Amino acid sequence: MSERLLRASGLGFLRNDLRIFGPLDLHVNRGEALLIEGENGAGKTTLLRVLAGLLAASEGEIRIRNAVADRHSVASTVLLLGHLLGLKGELTALENLHFAMGIFGHRAAADPERSLAAVGLAGFEDHPARLLSAGQRKRLALARLGLLPAPLWLLDEPFANLDLQGIALVNTLLEQHLADGGAALITSHGAYATGAFQTRCLTLASSHDCDLHD
Repeated sequence: MSERLLRASGLGFLRNDLRIFGPLDLHVNRGEALLIEGENGAGKTTLLRVLAGLLAASEGEIRIRNAVADRHSVASTVLLLGHLLGLKGELTALENLHFAMGIFGHRAAADPERSLAAVGLAGFEDHPARLLSAGQRKRLALARLGLLPAPLWLLDEPFANLDLQGIALVNTLLEQHLADGGAALITSHGAYATGAFQTRCLTLASSHDCDLHD
């Protein structure tokens, strides 16, 4: 049985006594992806921020690798890619990758230049991030994902600002990540993450857990 990287039980979040989501139960194991669905305002982004430790849950429990989540276990296991990409505008594309690796560590044999080429940014190594287009900045953030060691990716609308080629790139990166023993939670307005890898879905509006791909 694959290692369970994350389990949330009875998880909920309230803001000013208004329930944003929950209570809900979810889990994700190595080698699988969980697609989080729901209408705007259903709490998809908030859920990922709670799982990443950026917001405190109002109720319920989060366990990382079968232990109650704490700052260390979240930092070593979870990597969030949100609407704010966390890039340094004055640093070049290559410098951004080296900066992230210096903070978070890196995978064995990590090669930033090869990672840039893999996402279609060969030739942009020395371009400041602020001069890149929205799609190029998203590709730079995706290149960073593949270099850092955290096995659980939390991806908030990873297909936004990408063309069809970019969408295919995200799915390729996800497929490789899962094949390497990683896992992912993904929010998306479109059913893009239904490629040749194990995918389940959870709809926040009804907390309905269903199989998309066996």
